[in-house]
Amino acid sequence: MSEKLVIVGMGMAAARLVEELSRRALGRYAIAVVGAEPRRAYNRVLLSSLLANEVAEDDIELKPATWWTAMGVTTIFGRRVMEIDREGARILLDDGAELAYSKLVLATGSEAVRLPLPGADLPGVLTFRDFGDVGRIRAGTRAGGRAVVIGGGLLGLEAASGLARAGVTTSVVHLMDRLMERQLDPVAGALLRTEMEMRGIKCHLGAQTREIAGADRVEGVRLGDGTLIPADVVVMSVGIRPQIDLAKAAGLAVERGVVVDDGLATSDDRIFALGECAQHGGVAYGLVEPAYEQARILADRLCGGASAYRGSLLATNLKVSGVSVFSAGDFLGEDGAQTIVLQDRGLRSYKKLVLRRMGGATRLVGCVLVGDTQDGLWYFDLIKSGAAIDAMRDDLVFGPMLIENRAA
Repeated sequence: MSEKLVIVGMGMAAARLVEELSRRALGRYAIAVVGAEPRRAYNRVLLSSLLANEVAEDDIELKPATWWTAMGVTTIFGRRVMEIDREGARILLDDGAELAYSKLVLATGSEAVRLPLPGADLPGVLTFRDFGDVGRIRAGTRAGGRAVVIGGGLLGLEAASGLARAGVTTSVVHLMDRLMERQLDPVAGALLRTEMEMRGIKCHLGAQTREIAGADRVEGVRLGDGTLIPADVVVMSVGIRPQIDLAKAAGLAVERGVVVDDGLATSDDRIFALGECAQHGGVAYGLVEPAYEQARILADRLCGGASAYRGSLLATNLKVSGVSVFSAGDFLGEDGAQTIVLQDRGLRSYKKLVLRRMGGATRLVGCVLVGDTQDGLWYFDLIKSGAAIDAMRDDLVFGPMLIENRAA
């Protein structure tokens, strides 16, 4: 008889876990996936394109209903899990229904942080995190309208990009001195700002938001220096917070996220967690790739394997408002690191490689690319492998094609 495996959360991490399980032991588990959103798992990376009306709603669905059925998975969406009864090994849903489990996986993701600013509760102050947010932003904007995005990180720029491509006059307000400071160095950040402003997105950097202005609804954003930026809609995109309330109420060990070990098990060995809600080695990852890596490890563990998750080396590979950006590892290159830089202002491209001497050899430890990012994954593989690059150092910045041609 199949074991009962219940997955709470129907996002990208949950879909990948089911896919990984299907490759290993289809039929070993009777799987039920419960999601609070009123739809099956979708690709959050495409929300910006959806906001810009460049893709249809069906285009961002990860797997059709027929796939879930073929996997033998029961999908329950538009329903919220209210409680985990660990003693009874069951979960309770918001309509009073119960689901028993032999093993439980928490893939509850994260929620958008909202700044406690004056006026933050005005109609028209929104977040950009899920499918529903796209609908609310669309309802509050129109072509020729005005929007302010608070936050110049990855999600904020994706929101701004989607709004601008939909014909909305868009400004970004960012507290830090450069855009995407967690992924880009100052030169790359400045280049990205130039590209954004060439596309009509005004960037206010080093800017403190004092209040959201308006009476009955939002009318603009007032900065610390008194500047008022008019807006019909304000989108807060200042970070995410792991969804841990359910785990915390169940008495599981939680810190910033749900604490898991190398097998993705929580403090209850029948309950596991992965994705944005999980915290491993003190780190809660907010990106898709670590969640996919965790899904592979957890699937192996659930099928009797001994794979261990040791944490993820992060890489960012995306297009922001049509601008290709890639970064990985120690891209700042401080504390005595060597750096190689190749910049072509005419092509608006920038490449920086960070090297360190370790164990008697020179190794690539980080990189940041803007514009031409086609070699990004090759550099990432070198970073992950820790391979010595002394023999190719002089040609490294020109990428694998030149190196392979010289070797031939």
